[in-house]
Amino acid sequence: MELEKLCSKVESFREEMVKTLCDLIKIKAIGPDNGGEGELDRAEYIHGIFENWGFKVERYDSKDDRAKGGVRPNLVVRLCEKEDMERIWIVTHMDVVPEGDPDLWDTPPFEPVIKDGKVYGRGSEDNTQPLVSSMFAVKALKDLCIEPKRNLCLAFVSDEETGSRYGIQHLINLGIFRKGDYFIVPDAGTPQGDCIEVAEKSILWIRFIVRGKQAHASMTHQAINASREAMRFLLELDSTLHSRFNRKNELFLPPESTFEPTKRESNVENINTIPGRDISYFDCRILPEYGIDSVLEVVENVVENFNSRSEAKVSYEVVQREESPPTSVESKVVTLLKDAIKLVSGVDAKPVGFGGNTCASFFRKAGFDAAVWSTVDGKAHQPNEYAVVEYMIKDAKVFSVLPTL
Repeated sequence: MELEKLCSKVESFREEMVKTLCDLIKIKAIGPDNGGEGELDRAEYIHGIFENWGFKVERYDSKDDRAKGGVRPNLVVRLCEKEDMERIWIVTHMDVVPEGDPDLWDTPPFEPVIKDGKVYGRGSEDNTQPLVSSMFAVKALKDLCIEPKRNLCLAFVSDEETGSRYGIQHLINLGIFRKGDYFIVPDAGTPQGDCIEVAEKSILWIRFIVRGKQAHASMTHQAINASREAMRFLLELDSTLHSRFNRKNELFLPPESTFEPTKRESNVENINTIPGRDISYFDCRILPEYGIDSVLEVVENVVENFNSRSEAKVSYEVVQREESPPTSVESKVVTLLKDAIKLVSGVDAKPVGFGGNTCASFFRKAGFDAAVWSTVDGKAHQPNEYAVVEYMIKDAKVFSVLPTL
């Protein structure tokens, strides 16, 4: 009976949910590390909605002078104020990545467009769709005055896209969460909603600096071309890492470790100058079978070997590293989530691994059980990113059912 009431109530929010999604897309919540002002405007918008609904909102700012207002805000909302209740958390992030090349978009990235049951815009899927789902799940429970078996708590965090130092790590360090809490992080998924992520690959970001000698492009005898040497080095490193760490684990998709050259910083502004410095980055997602230190040992060997053969010199630094234990497939959060998904959509969800890095990894490192689940088409960080309205509605139903099971 409660299931039918909750599903019906969530359905009644359809237009309001789409409007909220569109309003949030318009707020450009890009973090300072990616050239933006941060999440303050989004946080204030969300704060205002919950206050209008009659919820108490707790705000935990992390100081960051680069951001608007000098802070990176984090919000917490609880269905009940009973301190002795078991607590299940849904954690979403407010920040989004930059739009990338605007010419690759069919519509302006921060002007939402509704078409064929989808809402297009940067951040629509990652992470605004599940963020809105969580908001209206707790509203449905409150409006129906349902007495839950456990408290449903929501956290809306900053800085997920650039390391979570000002977001979920800040909340964990403050002691907001307590022993026995468990967490759902709806930051990855499938179109069928049939995969519950219980393990993440380790993440390693590395910055490589290749130093050569700058000269006029016509005076090659006076130069050491850092760009050319960087390309040689990066290809050599790429080949070595893939050959040395080649195991497969079918829990994950893709099933192998990935080592991808990604960002390259601008070296010279004009065409007719040979660059004397080149800066490049690798994004590595490493299976749990391997340790990050073993990868770094190989990187060090490749750097030393290359430097012994090249007139250019390579150095490197670790930009980010994260590794965390898996969550048991028998844990309460996985069991409850599987039951809720089955009740709402009839789907038998299975445990999987994930190559990305989410807030769940920080919870697992802190000793908490966390599961990653949502229903998405996997358009995060892509041009023409979109959210699917039906997915947003369905996931809100699943979230609303969780405290009643």
